[in-house]
Amino acid sequence: MTPSEKQELEACLLRVSEILYNDSDSESLESLETIENTVRAKVLEHVSPKIALFLSKKRPELGGEKKEV
Repeated sequence: MTPSEKQELEACLLRVSEILYNDSDSESLESLETIENTVRAKVLEHVSPKIALFLSKKRPELGGEKKEV
């Protein structure tokens, strides 16, 4: 990952966290336990399905193989 890609990813993740926070009940953010449960539920509902798309698609420019790091 290039530095500019990392910066873009971090900006996107910050925005995602803002959206998920705004979509949460204030009651679900009162203790460490409820925060953890809320974050887990939001990630499973909204984020994980999209990451699964990343894992299931082959990148044509790489011939379907993983990019070397």
